Amino acid sequence: MEFPKLKNIYICFPGGRHKVLTMSYDDGRPEDRRLVKLFNDHGIKGTFNVNAGLRMDDRIPLSEYPRLYRGHEVACHTYLHPTIARSPMEQVVEQVLQDRRELERVMGRPVRGLAYPNGSWNREIAGVLPALGIRYARTVGSTDDFAMPEDFMAWTATCHHNHNLLENAQRFVGLYKTQYLYMMYVWGHSYEFTQHNNWDVMERFCDLVGGREDTWYATNIEIVDYMEDARRLQFTAAGDAVYNPAFQSVWIEVDGDRLEIPGGQLVRLD
Repeated sequence: MEFPKLKNIYICFPGGRHKVLTMSYDDGRPEDRRLVKLFNDHGIKGTFNVNAGLRMDDRIPLSEYPRLYRGHEVACHTYLHPTIARSPMEQVVEQVLQDRRELERVMGRPVRGLAYPNGSWNREIAGVLPALGIRYARTVGSTDDFAMPEDFMAWTATCHHNHNLLENAQRFVGLYKTQYLYMMYVWGHSYEFTQHNNWDVMERFCDLVGGREDTWYATNIEIVDYMEDARRLQFTAAGDAVYNPAFQSVWIEVDGDRLEIPGGQLVRLD
């Protein structure tokens, strides 16, 4: 009996790409307006983590969110920004759910992401979040690498924008080995650019990393959803066909050839 030739099959990002860039900014401050424009000018997507219960003069009004953040993601940051690792679990639940409810009322769509306020979290909190409709949660800190996260409930960024941003960006754009998936993830607060008088750093970063053919520009939830759909691909044992049960297309590479697997379709690989 002759067995089919074994293939090298890899998951790709949309369009057959092997790199993704995502940004994450907290607190919904007025400087978000300048940052969003900068992202839009360079084709970069961001996730903006906000507290629906903090309606002060130094916060962008909720009524502005749908227009300002169009094309980006609005995610939770808890309702009142407490240090939740010190809070009773009942309060953690309410902080997340009230933030979700209000943001969903304003945005008119499900809100499924979270950035831990003050970087405060523990494994008990992370374990409860999926039951609250949260699909991922970002910590603080920097990894200085471009690996995909092993746990989306403890998602740590490549770097804060004040930590080796341009150095990491230079390394990222130079990555060329397509047998790996690479992600650059930058986080921060837009008001910090005003505090430190360094808007030029983000402008140089966007000039460097924006508009590149080998890079997918995605929000946090777009990455989570895509990777979940990629994991759901169903391959035959012989590797000669694959079925995509998801709605969106997933891209793969088969022996160096990049293929789109449309949602709901079976594709032959021989």
